[in-house]
Amino acid sequence: MSLFRKKSIQTLLKESDNKGVGLKKELGAFDLTMLGIGAIIGTGIFVLTGVAAAEHAGPALVLSFVLSGLACVFAALCYAEFASSVPVSGSAYTYSYATFGELIAWILGWDLILEYGVAASAVAAGWSGYFQGLLAGFGIHFPTALTSAYNPEKGTFIDLPAILIVFVMTFLLTQGAKKSARFNTIMVIIKIAVVLLFIGVGVWYVKPDNWTPFMPFGFSGVATGAATVFFAYIGFDAVSTAAEEVKNPKRNMPIGIISSLAICTILYIVVSAILTGIVPYTELGVKNPVAFALNYIGQDWIAGFISLGAITGITTVLLVMMYGQTRLFYAISRDGLLPKVFSKVNSKTQTPLVNSWLIGLVVSFFAGVLPLSKLAELTNIGTLFAFIMVSIGILVLRKTQPNLKRGFMVPLVPLVPILAVLFCGYLVLQLPAVTWISFGIWLVIGLVIYFVYGRRHSNLNEANAGKKQAS
Repeated sequence: MSLFRKKSIQTLLKESDNKGVGLKKELGAFDLTMLGIGAIIGTGIFVLTGVAAAEHAGPALVLSFVLSGLACVFAALCYAEFASSVPVSGSAYTYSYATFGELIAWILGWDLILEYGVAASAVAAGWSGYFQGLLAGFGIHFPTALTSAYNPEKGTFIDLPAILIVFVMTFLLTQGAKKSARFNTIMVIIKIAVVLLFIGVGVWYVKPDNWTPFMPFGFSGVATGAATVFFAYIGFDAVSTAAEEVKNPKRNMPIGIISSLAICTILYIVVSAILTGIVPYTELGVKNPVAFALNYIGQDWIAGFISLGAITGITTVLLVMMYGQTRLFYAISRDGLLPKVFSKVNSKTQTPLVNSWLIGLVVSFFAGVLPLSKLAELTNIGTLFAFIMVSIGILVLRKTQPNLKRGFMVPLVPLVPILAVLFCGYLVLQLPAVTWISFGIWLVIGLVIYFVYGRRHSNLNEANAGKKQAS
């Protein structure tokens, strides 16, 4: 039963307040909303929309975003209750430690490490492509060997811009949560302005004929499209990792999670409707569909602004993904399941300094050397798995701790958590077999690490050993 030993919520809250270990509480509801939008609007709206429309859903891409959005809304309500009740770093990992026990918490934590790590590396590589495209417009070019991941056939060996942006984001993260949030807010305002510019210009060029046939690949195509664009929504998960650095988390966490998701869902639906209304869906299989649509209608100068917006958008996604990764490592390390070096906090900035630079090195390596374009599904399966466990966790916690102080409560329990499980479960079944196999291999590696290191070094294990010696 030691595999399922639990951490009490009182212990979690006490640890987060320890001086010298805890993180600085300086974020408000607006910071959290901007953090969520920063993570959600990026690769999804500027890259994935075109491929999902061309290959899976056609004009019914709107329904794909609605389906994914519904799955996220139900899960987001569950996250909001947990985040207001247990305002501690670690997101789904921490919630699971309190509800399901250590082994399940470790599996979820290991799963989220995959989600944030792969997402950050893939996003950095995407940022590099857009950035090089922008420089090319000014006649500036990197040497071919430094432009992309290792591929001797094309003469590329390392993606230098991807590595550089990761180091810049890492440096920013080590300067404190408030400075990172301020930078993120500026970037978010720019990219929302760019998205609104596209909507304001593009709506006048929509041809309803392009929406016919509306569902060319059938509903199965809509479902596959939903599973694909789900990558676009994973950002609100990262908001919950900030819980320990939030002023008045019982109020501000639910506002940040729900408002950022609501704003982004509306923007996604409107943009996908206009996109497929401007360009026939068969022609949208490009890497920059939003800029492509404006070029398609002859608005080349606005397309340039869109490319700039894409760069700022992807920059904030990278920042928040790396932020989530550092806070996740911090929480797992503080519990003893990973080496303690990951939970050392700098006395001046009150950020996990060594943790941030180690993660920056790993992310930059994968972004610079490995082609990660096919790993979006791997990120999705990890996220969906986490959403399902958090939703089940709400049902468990309502039974086991009915008197727990909750700043926000999920309405219509058990209906909403059950709907979250069903929607996310349906989406995860749409992912290809190779994704499931890769995910299984990753979990096996995680279990080996847990049984070799984590189980013995766990704080709960050491506490139990101390009690036995005392008796």
